[in-house]
Amino acid sequence: MASNPPSDLPAHALERLRTGRAGGKGMFTSDLTVNEFLCVRACGFEPLGLVMGSSIYHIGYQRGSWNQNQELTVLTQATYHARELAMTRMEEEADALGADGIVGVRLDVNRYEWGPGLAEFMAVGTAVRAVAGEGWKPPHGKPFTSDLSGQDFWTLVQTGYRPLALVMGNCVYHIAHQGLGQWMRQVGQNVEMTNFTQGLYDARELAMERMEAEATQVQAQGIVGVRLQEGSHGWESHIIEYFAVGTAVVTAPGADAHEVKPPQLVLPLTDGPGA
Repeated sequence: MASNPPSDLPAHALERLRTGRAGGKGMFTSDLTVNEFLCVRACGFEPLGLVMGSSIYHIGYQRGSWNQNQELTVLTQATYHARELAMTRMEEEADALGADGIVGVRLDVNRYEWGPGLAEFMAVGTAVRAVAGEGWKPPHGKPFTSDLSGQDFWTLVQTGYRPLALVMGNCVYHIAHQGLGQWMRQVGQNVEMTNFTQGLYDARELAMERMEAEATQVQAQGIVGVRLQEGSHGWESHIIEYFAVGTAVVTAPGADAHEVKPPQLVLPLTDGPGA
């Protein structure tokens, strides 16, 4: 049975949820491809509807020291909190539909011309429910979230694992500028730019550590499908964000042995493009 839709969602979102497939009736919507949709159905889930969350966030200003590698914590906290707000609202929509989880989640960042410090952080995915009624929600009681494709989700479930949550970590970092003396000494030479190497390495490590900390909080056994993304989001050239994201997983209850079927050979029926 679907719970009451949260009152802080927009009116049009509430209307869409009321006329959607809450309670197993009505028409579902999904951003899954046909193959993904069939894989999700094959492992015992039915789609309930496309769910989304959005946060248009004003990102504060912080200047980095010219010749120093350093994290810009004001920007890190802003970009993380904005994504967290979008994720929470997406989960609220799924909860209102009575979903057990959300598959195929994607997180996007969009810039508009309303102001230089404004960005929209958006979370989108397909809410699903287990047909057999088995409890798939994590211990915190909210729907599970996963950015795995439908095919990867099917493989994960078939081998005795289940997703817990989409976990993420980020770091906005200022990379020190090269001094004039250093530039003069390196003209025409093959040499590693150690300040750049160390800065980028440190930023990636901070993002990864924070993602792993989120997985630890939900008592995951591991994280699959990890991606490291980088972007400047319109900041100056020496400021970059590293964003680590993946799906935290755990062994399903009673699934001690994981039988992984060997891959099958698939031959195309055509001779190539244009055949």
